[in-house]
This record gives sequence, structure tokens and C-alpha cells, in this order.
Amino acid sequence: MTQIIKGCLMVAGMWIFSLGAGAQISSNPNKFLGNITTRGTVEAGGGVPQYYKLWNQITCENESKWASVEGTRGAFNWSGADRAFSYAQQHDFTYKFHALVWGAQYPGWLESLSARDRFNAITNWFDHAKDQYDTLPMIDVVNEAIGNHQAGNPMMKESLGGGGKTGYDWLIKAFEMAYERWPDAILIYNDYNSFTWDLDNYITLVRTLRDAGAPIDAYGNQSHDVTDISVSNMENALKKQQDALQMPMFITELDIDIASDEQQKKQYENIFPLMWEADYCAGVTLWGYVLGATWVTNSGLYRDGVERPAMTWLREYMQTDAAKNAKSPLPGTKKEASVYIRPASLKMAVNDVMPIKVRAKMATKTIEKIDLYADGELIATMTEDPYIAEYTATSTGKKTLKAVVTTTDGNTYERLSQIQVNRGEKRAPYNETVPELPGTINADEYDKGMSGVAYSNIAVDRDKFTTTATRDNSWMEYTVDVKEDGLYTMEVEVASTKAGGMLHLAEYGFDNLTFYTDLTEVPSTGGSKEFKTLRCPLKEPLTAGRHVLTLLVDTGGFCIKSMNFKRTPTFSLPGAVEAEDYFVGEGMTIVPTADGYALGNTATGSWAEYSINITEAGKYNYEATVSSVVEGSKFSMVMVESDGTEKTLGTVTVPQTGSLDTYEVKTGKIRNPLKTGQQKLRITVTGGSCNIDKVNLVSTETGIMEVTRDDDTTGDSYNLAGQKVDANYKGIVIRNGKKIIRK
Repeated sequence: MTQIIKGCLMVAGMWIFSLGAGAQISSNPNKFLGNITTRGTVEAGGGVPQYYKLWNQITCENESKWASVEGTRGAFNWSGADRAFSYAQQHDFTYKFHALVWGAQYPGWLESLSARDRFNAITNWFDHAKDQYDTLPMIDVVNEAIGNHQAGNPMMKESLGGGGKTGYDWLIKAFEMAYERWPDAILIYNDYNSFTWDLDNYITLVRTLRDAGAPIDAYGNQSHDVTDISVSNMENALKKQQDALQMPMFITELDIDIASDEQQKKQYENIFPLMWEADYCAGVTLWGYVLGATWVTNSGLYRDGVERPAMTWLREYMQTDAAKNAKSPLPGTKKEASVYIRPASLKMAVNDVMPIKVRAKMATKTIEKIDLYADGELIATMTEDPYIAEYTATSTGKKTLKAVVTTTDGNTYERLSQIQVNRGEKRAPYNETVPELPGTINADEYDKGMSGVAYSNIAVDRDKFTTTATRDNSWMEYTVDVKEDGLYTMEVEVASTKAGGMLHLAEYGFDNLTFYTDLTEVPSTGGSKEFKTLRCPLKEPLTAGRHVLTLLVDTGGFCIKSMNFKRTPTFSLPGAVEAEDYFVGEGMTIVPTADGYALGNTATGSWAEYSINITEAGKYNYEATVSSVVEGSKFSMVMVESDGTEKTLGTVTVPQTGSLDTYEVKTGKIRNPLKTGQQKLRITVTGGSCNIDKVNLVSTETGIMEVTRDDDTTGDSYNLAGQKVDANYKGIVIRNGKKIIRK
């Protein structure tokens, strides 16, 4: 038997639904007929039957949207969403989370944040949703992102990394973030006007996500635009979508806003069977059912507790054999297979070689093999993960890729993708000798190849790159060899006549779109040839080996000269911790000083962590070099030991120094003695508007706590760099938290 589940997977032990077990309208065991909460409650009241006696799927109309949950930053109210979630569990039917990313109903406080802080806030929102609902059956990951459907879309786009290489990187990032947290949920893109005015735009958006390898499992048609659509137009739109996308589909927000009972009934008769009986339709959700309690005036199916004719017809239709036996691409609303095709690029040159990965996993079955085809020709048969193949394009044009996953029980699961092949230069590193990191890359030495493959929207020749401004949404790729695993810092030389530019560093890996740096704002430097250095700590470590790094210009108008990559240091204590050399943080801004850099203009709640190696145990004092122009600036210090234990070191009160460029040294005692070994120092700003240049930690004890004896051999020993040493090592070693002299 062959099940065509174009891009789907499930969760082992997720929710086991018995959709036909209750007394709901639908008795089809494989697809649901659902609805939404009414005025924030599950039961509609007013004489309307109980929810579970009508519907077997529930979506919160508003209660699970970000604005409803975190209206006040940091304060999460899940009570409304919990009611619907628990009700679905109680009655053994499915629940859909609506929605993670939406450019309409987001918290108002988001608009006051920088792009970098907005990204961190979105990440925090995803994390809290994961903490609240470890397992979810379905999620509207992104809602209404076509063009200017929502006024907040440009802000959300910027927050999630911009258009990038695909034009839809921000959406890909949202789906990757959702997949990372809920790999077994059915991940859906949801939008309106998808049958009428924006049909083509809708198809383009969803197909690009699919082709780029985003973990999108289904497309959702809200269906607010079907009140007066004709049968033929409905049929044509459904067919056009499915022919182009070849993925599961949901009807997500169906309402027919007609005052006349008979005309409303007639339109349900016209279009509902087309939706329900499509074998690629996995379920239908109506957007409200009580007249006067829906977002549009006349869509309700109950008036004063009495069924309208459309509701009566719907009950009768759902008992027909056609309705009961309609097929679903996701039987029982469960994902069995996650299959996503990730080409190295959506474009390639003819006669070039393209690496392609098929990301695949099963919920309950075992993969026997994966066959990968291009325009019907078998490229490779793969039997072991990672499922990576190479494709050589011998002709130009649009090429359809198809992955067929065969499981050991003989079932197959498919996923499609497309790439464009054009005539042009083959992709290659700029020089025969690939740059090594740590090291410096000249900005004009981006990879060779076609536009759309190695670079895009570059307005200048390479030899003029440093003196001509970049464009919005341009990008360049750089092939590099990383010599050592570890955290790095990128220092970018930029020049600009105005403020407002923005850039970030990313890598388009086979398993994720990694944002290595925050979105970094480019200030005015005073001229197009007046270069200054921006310091951008990488948030994720680079692994040793070959990488293709992408420098993305989110907002152009500035010049780039070079990118210098340095290892993020581990600070040895006693000694100074340079505040700008953090390896992870939130809300911090790096500013230049007379002799280097500092954390600047800090905001309350911002934080940074540092890699620390303590070589001398005992008591310490601190010497913090700081500045501020206001009263009340301060920051706390905490040491996080290797086992996760946190030790409070104290709070530094920053004096008012008259200018942020005027630094003073503030001294004090560390509260708790420190242990030796690898640890993390966390600085958290508890009173903003200060600069932090460095914090020097000074040991107040002699350091050597014990002198070895010849028979003292118990326990592992480490040198002062934190490296394990054997019994032949001579000199000062650390054993069991004590310093010992070996002679």
C-alpha cells in the first residue's frame, strides 16, 4: 500500500485520537470536523448543544495568541488556552495551537524593542509555549504572512532574519524553531484570500518553504473568501493549489457570512463537499457557530440556540457514505513520516554539482531506503542517515525533486521540491586556498558562482566593493575552513554616511538555518570611507571543518571592508574579564572605548555570560571599570559552576561618572569563595544606562592550599589552564579543589 503524505511525520506516544468514538457530527475516523472557542469559553451556552456533541477538534479563537498570553512582558497567562487544551484531552479529540507567529496579534511592547531583542523575545515566546505544552498535535506556525496582509509583517520579518537567500528566510526560521521544539506536531502555514485574490502569492510562498526544505507539513486555507465563490472556481483553486504543492491541506477557518438561511445552506451544499472529500484534506475547522458571536455578522450556524438550515444540512451530509469514507493524508490527524528535501540552494548552474539532503524520520516505523529522483530520473538510493546525495544538472530549467521513503513494512511516503537550473558560472570558493578561521576575510572575496547561488543583489564590482553602498536584502557567501571547534567573534569593518543599516551572519545547513549573530545595527561612521569595526559575538559555536557562511545585509546603504573572526576567549581568574567578550547574551550592545570595546547603554534585564577558568580557589575582590550618566545603574554577578550550581558574587553599583566615556573603577568584595575549574560568569543589568568595560577579579588569598607528599596520588590532577595531567607532571597542579606543588 502506498500512502502519499507529502511532508509529514508524527509523534510517538503523542495523542491517540479516536475521532469516531463520540457522538459528534463527524464519524469519519481519519479527518476531523472542528470549531473554535466562543467568547473565550469552550461551551457556547444559550441552548446550543455541548461542544463535544458537535465537534471533534478545537482551536482557540484568541486565547493562545501571543498578545493574549504575554500582554505584559514576562507575565504569561495560559488559562484560556489551557481550558481548550484540557477539554480536548478530556473528550479524546484533537487540539490546534493558533498561532505562534502573526503580524497582527502580537504584544504591543514588542514594537519598542530592537530587531535583535525582538528575535530574543520571539524565542522566549516559543520556549514558554513549549514549557506549557510539551506535546502538541497541530500548530499554525505562521499566520497571514503574504505581502502586507498584516501591518506587523515587516517588523516580524525583520525580527526573524529578513527575506535572506530565499526571500522567505524569516518564515523558514519560524518553522525550524517550531520543529526544534515540537518535531512530532503537524506544522501548518495558514492564510486568507488563498482561494481568490492571493491564490498565486499563496502558492509561491508555501512552495518556496517546501522547496527550501523547511519543516512545513501542511498548508491551511482559512476560507473566509468562499461566501460567494462559485463551484467551478472553488474546484479550480483547490486543484491549482494541490497540483503545485502536493502536500496535506487543512480548511482552517471556514465561515459563510450570509444572512439568508437558504442561501447560506446552498453555499454549504455547493462547496463543503469539495473541501471535505478531497483526499488531500486532513480536516475542516469552522470559525465559530453561534450567530452574533463570530467575527463576521451572519456566519453563525445557530440562532438563539436553534439550528439554521445550513447546520441541519451539515449534520445530514456528515452521515452520508461520501462524508464518512472520505480519505485523509494524515489518518487520525497523526504524522507518521517527517520528510523534507533540503537542497544546498534553490538555484544552480548547469553542469554544476548540487548536494541535497533528505531529512526523514518515522514515528512508529523503520526506514528501509530513500530513493531520490530529479525529473523522474533516479539520482540515488540511500539506506543510512544522513541521507545526502549529489545531483549534476545537465540541462537548464525547473527541476522537480522527489524523495520516496520506503519503510520495512512496504509503505511509502513522498515529498517534492523544485530547483532552478540556469546557465552561469559554477560555484567555487573565491580563491584556490580557502580562508582559515580564526582569520580575516575580505568582503569582496565572496564565493564565485551565479547570482542567487553565491551572492544576490550585489550592486558593485568586487574591486569597488569597499566604496559603494550595499543594497537591502543583499547577501554574499564565503567558503571557509574552521580550524578548531569553539565560539568565535566576528569583527566587521563598516562605513556609512547614515544610521539604520543592519546585517547578520548565518549558515544554511542541511538541518537548520543557523543565525550565528544577532541582527546588528550599523551606525553612521561619518563617511563612506570612514571605517569602524562592529563586534558581533557568535551565539552558536563553529565546528572544525568546511563551512559556507552567509553575510546577510538586511538593510543596506553602508559599505563593508572585511570580517575578522577571533576565538571568543576563556578568561583565567584571577584576572580581568573584558565585558565585550561574552559568548552568549541578550540585550547587550558593544560600544568602542579609547582603548577597545565595552558593553554600552545597557538596558535593565540585559545579560551576558563569559567562559571562565578559575585557577585559584578562595576569596576574591572585584574591580569593575564602569561609567554612567544616571543614578541607579547597577549589575549583578553570578558564577555558574560546571554542575549548574549558581553562586551569587554580588551587585556592582555604578557611580554617575558624568559621561559614558568617563570610566571609574568600582571595588568591592565577592560574597562567596570560588572553586577552581571551568565555569560561567553571568552579568545581569539590574539598573540600566551604564557602560561596563571590564571586571577584574583579584584573589585575596595566597592561592597554594597544600603541598604534596610523595604518596599523595588520590584524585585527578589539572594544570593551571584546566587541562588534565598525569602523575609525571611537575609544578603547580589542582586536585580536589586545592593547589598542590609537585616536585
